[in-house]
Amino acid sequence: MLLGSFGLIAVSCDYSPYKEEKFLHAAQYGNVLELKKAIANGVNVNSRHSLGWTALQVAAINGQAEILKILLDNGADINAGDEFTNVNRLSTKKGMNFMEVLMKREEEFSSRLNNAATFQGFTALHYAVLADSKACVKILLDKGIDPTIENEAGHRAIEYAKEEIKEMLTEYTIKYDELLKEKEAEERRRFPLEQRLKQHIVGQEGPISIVASTIRRKENGWIDEEHPLVFLFLGSSGIGKTELAKQLAAYIHKNKTNSFIRLDMSEYQEKHEAAKLIGAPPGYIGHDSGGQLTKLLKQCPTAVVLFDEVDKAHPDVLTVLLQLFDEGRLTDGKGKTIECKEAIFIMTSNLGNKEIAEHAIQLRAESAKLLKHRLENTSDEDQEPERIEISRKFKDQVVRPILKAHFRRDEFLGRINEIVYFLPFSRAELLKLVTRELEAWATRAKERHMIELKWDREVLSVLADGYDVHYGARSIKYEVERRVVNQLAAAHERGLISMHSL
Repeated sequence: MLLGSFGLIAVSCDYSPYKEEKFLHAAQYGNVLELKKAIANGVNVNSRHSLGWTALQVAAINGQAEILKILLDNGADINAGDEFTNVNRLSTKKGMNFMEVLMKREEEFSSRLNNAATFQGFTALHYAVLADSKACVKILLDKGIDPTIENEAGHRAIEYAKEEIKEMLTEYTIKYDELLKEKEAEERRRFPLEQRLKQHIVGQEGPISIVASTIRRKENGWIDEEHPLVFLFLGSSGIGKTELAKQLAAYIHKNKTNSFIRLDMSEYQEKHEAAKLIGAPPGYIGHDSGGQLTKLLKQCPTAVVLFDEVDKAHPDVLTVLLQLFDEGRLTDGKGKTIECKEAIFIMTSNLGNKEIAEHAIQLRAESAKLLKHRLENTSDEDQEPERIEISRKFKDQVVRPILKAHFRRDEFLGRINEIVYFLPFSRAELLKLVTRELEAWATRAKERHMIELKWDREVLSVLADGYDVHYGARSIKYEVERRVVNQLAAAHERGLISMHSL
């Protein structure tokens, strides 16, 4: 541990890499006494070999059922994935000799594996299946391993299984999926999507409510399964449209990396750029590289796809999107069809943002008058303004004509499930944004420089005055950096405050 600015390092005298080597060796060869001794002496059961695998994984590939039990009883991470890729990639990454990596993998893990294959993300279950060890597979299943985990190549353990073990895995996976669905349903009841989204997004209660309600219908089977869900998010920049799409993807896919696809539609303003989405046809340049959208949808057909600033796209691009929204599938340049009825498509646009903002300001003013009137008659200071909602008349008479004039296609607008209106921040929401930004900098100041930042309520109000409707929340971020962080940095440079790096 590094202490202060003197660079003093304190190292535990009990630590020895040799202990971990002996521990992993014991797991590989089934030496129960040596394994228990290592655990008793404080070896971390989840420690990894320098090339990436854990003791649980090495025990599984070598069919060491008793070792698996001991490791799991002592807290081994049952769902951990191997960090070993393949001999070629790892030797390059580690700057090691190819033969050295090959020999270590064969001698200290297993010599039964294909050295050209990639093993990134293989769990102990993957390895137990490769070893065709029914006993190891049964132990892992009994201990509750997740059979749905995919390796880097996107394969579950069952895909490597022989007949008898495949039957075991199939039966267990059905039960596991049912149990998982029950747990997820209970979690949704206990902690609704609205609450999750409000943790990350300031204000925008209307959009959060609409999106959450629609997703709830989808999760419970109350939706047209022949078409994917399509949203159009309208409003100014920097008010949460992209963030809501990101948080939705994180909720639905449990933060899976390729579950959120974002395409900037300002890059598709020319007619020929429609081919970039689905890939060029045979005989054209770029045919082999595939389409930017189709390639990503192949990896995750249930992804949340964000088409940012869709109003900037060429009409031919919109034709591609219409096919996608209408049929729930897309044919790429190579003639292959990608089914994506389970995907969720979100378009964002600044069309009508000025009209929406002005309407929202008017509604807030009316709401404030009503609140004032109520307070004058009831003296109940705890009352809050009613949540403002965009009227049906405004949507039909003001916004829809703007959309029709731009997109010029009723069928395109007709395939949108929900048009969601994002409103400029209220004063209370601006104060909340400023508070969040200051708290984030206070955390950094404490962690990096051992400085405690505090502020008065008046500071929040002054910083909130820096809000620019054209830049949204970003303008608050810039205001805090300009008026607070810049002054701290200048004070540090002049020696007015001391900063001690950890």
